[in-house]
Amino acid sequence: MTATKIDSASGVMIPTTAILELTYKCNHKCKFCSCPWEATAEGCTKYEKGAEMTFEEWKRALDILASLGVKNLSISGGEALMCEHLLPILDYIRSRDVFNRGSRIVVISNGLLMNEDYLRAFKKYDVHLSMSLPGIETFKYHTGVDNVKGVLHWFGQAKKMGLHTTVNVTVTKQNYHELFATLAMGLISGADTILLNRFLPGGRGLSYVDDLVLNFEQLQGMLDIAEEVLTHSGKVGAVGTEFPKCVMNDADKYKRLRVGTMCSAAKEFFVVDPSGIIRTCNHSPRKVGHIFSEPIIFDIEYWNIFQNRAYIPTECTSCSELSYCDCGCREAACIAKGNVCALDPCIDKVKIKK
Repeated sequence: MTATKIDSASGVMIPTTAILELTYKCNHKCKFCSCPWEATAEGCTKYEKGAEMTFEEWKRALDILASLGVKNLSISGGEALMCEHLLPILDYIRSRDVFNRGSRIVVISNGLLMNEDYLRAFKKYDVHLSMSLPGIETFKYHTGVDNVKGVLHWFGQAKKMGLHTTVNVTVTKQNYHELFATLAMGLISGADTILLNRFLPGGRGLSYVDDLVLNFEQLQGMLDIAEEVLTHSGKVGAVGTEFPKCVMNDADKYKRLRVGTMCSAAKEFFVVDPSGIIRTCNHSPRKVGHIFSEPIIFDIEYWNIFQNRAYIPTECTSCSELSYCDCGCREAACIAKGNVCALDPCIDKVKIKK
């Protein structure tokens, strides 16, 4: 991790990648959505939404991020295309040299509002486009919207324009049976890479855990299916959320699918929400700072749990793989069990290695 110290007294470090959630608004109602402000399940903590930042405030925020050494940006929401400031923000990033041309910018979208004007702008600003495809026949079940043909169409149009794109698939119990077809269709339609995510409890997804959570065999199977698709296509891909090594049969067999086992939250990336609130990761409901506060991190104790890897479950402390594994998603453990040091929900039934 390359980072810049922002508080010499606390030693807090800022990662070089920031996820900018430009808006709370979304035109999908995804059952698997982990945005914390969408959590309505009984007993979950309500995430209070603030006033969305204006364009001038986002410019100020970008200047602060640049001054702290942030180099790369992922832009999401909500749905990023529903933010009226999206294109002006991209223009500010590139034309004002807030970030140099070599900085990576990713825009994450569900594709419903996509059009050729957006694609031309993304090409102009050297943007990598990631679009969600949570199934083919199950697309509407997961999102509430019948737009699978639209997403596939825009992958094709993006390819014609020379845009680099990723097909982003959240794998659930409901779409697992068609995972091979979903990934293959995304790549055939024009996507360059795959980003795979297992369903994790959080946000609106807390209301659908029993319907969506994968079993142990499906967790292993999703990796094997993705590797098979990538092998046939000659493409490469990655898993977005860290996997416990004990869940994988053989990590070395994945040649084209990169499967991370270390948590990147607060070490390689962090999140700025639509009102400027800072969180350790996009899955987390915990507010640890604000982009306009000094220093920007005010919950230093929680931030440093991630910085210092002080979140290893007791059950895992004697594992021989611990130097290379963070025991799954720490925020998923915290959401599901109220403790960042709890076991990831997916390894409750795994025999812990000694």
